[in-house]
Amino acid sequence: MTRSLPDPSAVLGYRRDGRPIHPVLGASADDPSNEEPQVSLSQKQLSSLMAREKDQGGRAAVRGLVDKLDFPNLGELEEFVRAQRQAAEQQLSDSQRREQELSVREQSLAARETAAAAREREAARRALLAGVGATGADLDDALALLRVDDDADETTVREAAEALKSRRPELFSTASGSDRVLAAPSGAPASVPPPRPSGNRSQPGAAGLEMARRRGLLPPAP
Repeated sequence: MTRSLPDPSAVLGYRRDGRPIHPVLGASADDPSNEEPQVSLSQKQLSSLMAREKDQGGRAAVRGLVDKLDFPNLGELEEFVRAQRQAAEQQLSDSQRREQELSVREQSLAARETAAAAREREAARRALLAGVGATGADLDDALALLRVDDDADETTVREAAEALKSRRPELFSTASGSDRVLAAPSGAPASVPPPRPSGNRSQPGAAGLEMARRRGLLPPAP
């Protein structure tokens, strides 16, 4: 029995790339035309294709996140995130401002305490220098020349004051013999006259009684 061959120009189908499939008379399964065509892409085309796929995947992920967080659209989600970020920044700014104000108060308090300690230290040293004879302007000069540390104790300050008195005696006044007031023989100062010697002291009111008797207002004393 003789079998007729198909028409070589007949289209039996189409390949994936759109090329028509024609019957090949006498062809075998090893014919190269049966293989899939090789498509070559440049690096630029491949990068563009991958970027497009990535962008599509990113948009799908964003849509999934919007739906998961129950926001109507992406704009609402962005506004919510922006508001949360601004609130966090404002809270941080308030905290930093409070910390700065606290630091300023602490520094001011420390400065006042330092100034008060300096005033107390100066007053104590002035009193000590005055105790060894420094007065007036000499007291200010002696205080400026006093060589002691700020944290020196009273004993150290006293020793330094005595040493300063030895070096600069002109700053410390001392009572000399010529400056003293000589005492009178009775023990009173020379500028005050000694008290008069007195006899028997009369009773209070005796002078008035004597005058009344002389005027006849009272009988004579017995």
